[in-house]
Amino acid sequence: MLDISVIILTYNEQVHIERCIHNAQKFAKHIYLVDCYSTDGTVEIARSLGAEVYQHPWENYSKQFNWALQNLPIKTEWVWRMDADEYLSDELIEELHQTLPSLPKDINGFTAPCLRIFMGKYIRHGIIPLILLRLFKIRYAVCENRFMDEHIQLSEGIIGELKHPFFDDNLNGLTWWTTKHNGYATREAIDLLMTEYGLYENDVVNSGAHSAAIRKKKLKYIKLPLFWRAFAFFFLRYFIRLGFLDGKEGFLWHFLQGWWYRTLADAKVYEIKKRFGHDAEKIKAYLKENYLNL
Repeated sequence: MLDISVIILTYNEQVHIERCIHNAQKFAKHIYLVDCYSTDGTVEIARSLGAEVYQHPWENYSKQFNWALQNLPIKTEWVWRMDADEYLSDELIEELHQTLPSLPKDINGFTAPCLRIFMGKYIRHGIIPLILLRLFKIRYAVCENRFMDEHIQLSEGIIGELKHPFFDDNLNGLTWWTTKHNGYATREAIDLLMTEYGLYENDVVNSGAHSAAIRKKKLKYIKLPLFWRAFAFFFLRYFIRLGFLDGKEGFLWHFLQGWWYRTLADAKVYEIKKRFGHDAEKIKAYLKENYLNL
């Protein structure tokens, strides 16, 4: 096994955890779960498969992951950040085995492309693969404290690029998916407002060129009119980038994730702005009081 520890944050991931751990066992020396007191069989399954399980109360993703980095007994040089509904392709695992043993010392992290599977179908069209920093040397890493799209930040060093993908493949149904994305929409709305009003202390993230480009696009997105921007995003992905070629699953993905979810986030932005009469100072005071230190 490679000199890698895998960290997985969990809450009620019984449907995914066996697949996730079996995948991690193909490349990692140690597998750690930081569980938020699951009430299903997540913990029991993980322990039966040899993972080390720690439990810690949830605040937000950033604080949970940073707690893991600071408190787990990690002895490996590298860490892979892994969600329970993800798995690495065999090609990526082979690439890790070929790449890690002979690296320049100044490479402290790696990005890899994340591909989406939705309702059992690989979404090939309409979306550009996310390039995410998932492998990093633990002594240089921290998870930035944001409400949405949290990145791992590296304090120094070069970020390399892995070519082969890992997959986001959630096995829960649409009711679960829409409920979760309602919660995401709240986080997205707060993140959009915090960014719009410049309330994040440091918006420069050393997470790779792709992450920086995504952050710049988000800054442009914020300047577009509410609601229209969600429709434009859907139109771009579904029609211009040929998302319709992925059939019914493709339509549902682009409609739900690209239009409905973003419209819901915009509605929550609008709700907050309307509550305070679109007064920027009142909105900033509300955000500072309720969200800045979470």
